[in-house]
Amino acid sequence: MAILAGPVAAEEPEWKSQYFYDKAESSLVILDFQFASAVRGIAVGFVLKGSHRQPAAVVTSDGGAHWDLTKPEDVPVSLFFLNESLGWMVAESSLWKTTEAGRSWTRVGKLPKGRILRLFFLDADHGWAVGLKKTVLETHDGGLTWTPVAAASEPPGEPAYSAYTWVAFATPRYGLIQGFNLPPRRWSPAFSSQFDPQATANYRDVPHLNYSLDTRDAGKTWKPTSASLFGDTTKIRFLPDGSGIGLIEYSQYFRLASEVFAVDWRTGKSESIYKDAQFGVTDVWKTPEGTVYLAGALAIGRVRNLVEGRVQVLMSRDNKTFRAMAVDYRATANRVILTCPDNRNVWMATDTGMILKLVAPEDAAH
Repeated sequence: MAILAGPVAAEEPEWKSQYFYDKAESSLVILDFQFASAVRGIAVGFVLKGSHRQPAAVVTSDGGAHWDLTKPEDVPVSLFFLNESLGWMVAESSLWKTTEAGRSWTRVGKLPKGRILRLFFLDADHGWAVGLKKTVLETHDGGLTWTPVAAASEPPGEPAYSAYTWVAFATPRYGLIQGFNLPPRRWSPAFSSQFDPQATANYRDVPHLNYSLDTRDAGKTWKPTSASLFGDTTKIRFLPDGSGIGLIEYSQYFRLASEVFAVDWRTGKSESIYKDAQFGVTDVWKTPEGTVYLAGALAIGRVRNLVEGRVQVLMSRDNKTFRAMAVDYRATANRVILTCPDNRNVWMATDTGMILKLVAPEDAAH
């Protein structure tokens, strides 16, 4: 079990707000965030006005010195950038491609409407799209055409209650696709809580199927596996040296909020390095130099994920001792997203419309 140390010293870097959407009677919900390089970054989501959603993207081309709020043609869902310029955006009804780091987008190909959650590309042509109803699709022409990956349908469980949500490659040949099957329950804790709050407090989660597809030949073949587990593996990030970091998120009725594990793709071994009942980690990152960041929100009260909590980030250089970092006191969220184009540029976005950068003391003084 990792040890949570005290607050960092004053000379340590801290998370400073670089952009915050603050307009009356509306809010910005950020769904995904990426820096394709040290200077080019984009956050996507929607502006919420009452019950109406407007597509939104916040873009910088000068390392965060200036940000522009733009309006895509469709509500974005997620991003994938292959390099500083070339990227793709999954939207609710369409797929888009950019060669200008998100400054402009061109509609490409055709994907199942409302079904795709995330993309991953090995190069400018070869990639995968994953999503609801056990959907895994492959392209060899940059997203113009897509074909189903047959192995995705093999794990047990009704497709209507199944999804693939994450793709990660450790090398051009070795990759993973993660997913789950979560059928509805006859008894709903959320419904019951209206009449018996104590019943909800005493409710205990039950395991469900987790899916994994792995390839060792650049996606020519995929091996499907499934296992009954608590929680869902929502993030896995690899480094070329074989080390990686992964995240399991649990439901609000489980005794833990989240658990982080270290993984080695060469051996297939994994080890739990951090878990907490009140700190809901929603993203993890490991830099090339080996620093690990865990970002999320602290729960308020006994039932998690119902109200925004204070954003917290933990840092470790040895996978054993995690230290809390200073974060702008205004940062609250249900979910946060990390993006680190290199060791020196580490960024975070909240689903409440704030973008923060990890700033060294000497930089903060200017």
